[in-house]
Amino acid sequence: MKSILFCVSLLLFLPAHAQIKDALTNERIGLLDAGTLKLTTGKCTDCASSPQSLWFFQDDDIAAPTSTALVAGVSSKLDRRADVKAWAQSSDAARLAYPTVTWIGAPQILEGATIAADGKQVSMDGQRYDFTMVPKIQTNLSYANAATTAYLHQRPLRMRGALQDKAGKPTFVARTTWPTDYAIDMQRLSLQPLTQRADLKRYVQDPATAREGAVTTRLIWERTPGAGRNAAGKPVMGIMLNGAQGDDDESLAGHFGITTGYFGPRGEWADWAMNNIYSLDSYSEKGIIAATLPMDNYLTDLNSGQQYYRPSYMLVAVLKNARTAVAFQGGIQRTLNHFYRHDFVYGQSSGNCAGVSIDVLRDLGWHIPQEGPTSRIKAVAAYAYVAATEQSLKSGRGIYDNLNEEQTRLFPARAFDAAGWDLLELVNGAPSSARVLSPYEQQLKEDVEAIMLVKIAQIPSSRVWGSAPVYSFDEYMQRTPSKRADWKIVPVAPRPFPVALRDSGAPLPSAPSPVPLPVMGIGAAGIIGASAWWRRRKKAASVTL
Repeated sequence: MKSILFCVSLLLFLPAHAQIKDALTNERIGLLDAGTLKLTTGKCTDCASSPQSLWFFQDDDIAAPTSTALVAGVSSKLDRRADVKAWAQSSDAARLAYPTVTWIGAPQILEGATIAADGKQVSMDGQRYDFTMVPKIQTNLSYANAATTAYLHQRPLRMRGALQDKAGKPTFVARTTWPTDYAIDMQRLSLQPLTQRADLKRYVQDPATAREGAVTTRLIWERTPGAGRNAAGKPVMGIMLNGAQGDDDESLAGHFGITTGYFGPRGEWADWAMNNIYSLDSYSEKGIIAATLPMDNYLTDLNSGQQYYRPSYMLVAVLKNARTAVAFQGGIQRTLNHFYRHDFVYGQSSGNCAGVSIDVLRDLGWHIPQEGPTSRIKAVAAYAYVAATEQSLKSGRGIYDNLNEEQTRLFPARAFDAAGWDLLELVNGAPSSARVLSPYEQQLKEDVEAIMLVKIAQIPSSRVWGSAPVYSFDEYMQRTPSKRADWKIVPVAPRPFPVALRDSGAPLPSAPSPVPLPVMGIGAAGIIGASAWWRRRKKAASVTL
């Protein structure tokens, strides 16, 4: 009780320009007013969140809806894609649906503060308080260091964390460290259009600013002159691409997701909602859990934040109407509901971050052009090679599925490239004349007022520098050691889903056969051919005798 009174009394005397506030007070989470949610944990017994979703956040801070009428629904009779397609045709698609949980991570927000050069205090309008960071997760390979402190010391910060009494001293324990100079200065934007599709890939692969800790912005399209400069307060939908880690060969393809929200009055975007699809069947070494979460959590959480281990890129569509963003949020929330229920599982090919996110956009009616598989012939050959060399049919099946998967569903960079360029063609009226626009595509065409590219450089820490993600299987293999045994791979522990939380009416996700049908067919044909050859040879030998 004394600790609570101590922290409350401290809050009363904090200067006005630097605020420590409840994580949901005067806040948005994407398109939602956060004040309509309840700050709690996964152990909540009086919130409208599903028991399956709460199970993943038992000891973590979340924002939960208080009424089931607000929460996105889910069908136990349809798979995730059929569910989104059916829902998208209903009137419910126009209503902003609440996530079953929003991962907040910390109960308070501190704004307008700077960290001392030694990293031990935080100053706010001339007053100083003790400062520390949450501990490094044991399995995390790296963490903030002196380089991080030097970087953060140079700029004002917005931090999520908790004000605590440590040895009688008020101490802010930070979990996220969002530089407020990440805000986009609208008045400095000038139109720099892309002239061809390859320019989008060149923008991602350009190493400029990759190690400077900077945010750079390029306005590439606007409906009318000045639309980009007048984006403050407007709704947005953004395509997020995170780069390749420098210390994990399995992460070279990067990561992908869709974000929605509103630009702040000064170009702020820390409170946009990021929809992060990530494996639920293992414990991430950085503590990542699949969820909708605020952008400052997603990018600058000291353990799980993307900017602490790779660069990131965004293509942001500024909208005059939030309806396309609202529809996406409804679709992705239904998908996450299926995910938490374990109606489907995360997979490196068919169910990864890019595939699931792109599926929602396509099921809403945005027909982002497909690019086909890498190679079906290579898939069969690779299956035989990997299964033999690693003595694992499961590993062979994995490479087979990757090479057979449509590439915008497999590679985050290909998804970013395809969706970004198609959006530019939609707003420019350039798609093929044979393409009849769906209602969702027509809304995009009408509502987008400006499009900008944003590049966010990696924050310095003890982690090695990341880079741009790969765009193809061949590029992936070029950037990894020839021997799989030499790959840098981060082991993770399994997280078994409780049988008691299974919905009895939902279909159980099934693992594919370790031997694909085409391989079975080739094997069967080989056996039949060899058998026929042997019979002919035996018959010929008997005639000779």
